[in-house]
Amino acid sequence: MAAKALASLAISPTGDGYLLMIEDEDGETIELTTTFEQLDLIAEAVDQQLNSDEEDVLGVDGEDDE
Repeated sequence: MAAKALASLAISPTGDGYLLMIEDEDGETIELTTTFEQLDLIAEAVDQQLNSDEEDVLGVDGEDDE
């Protein structure tokens, strides 16, 4: 099964957590219930990946040159 492109992402608070709604390029939607801790782990993973990609694009090695 080939990966599909992300079309939209929405997060809504619920009484005991959050509803994560992900829609793909074909309009198919998956809804997942998550906790605060799970969303925090997702946010950390996204942040780490973006920081790593930014370092690769800019040629930064993560160390200060001072």
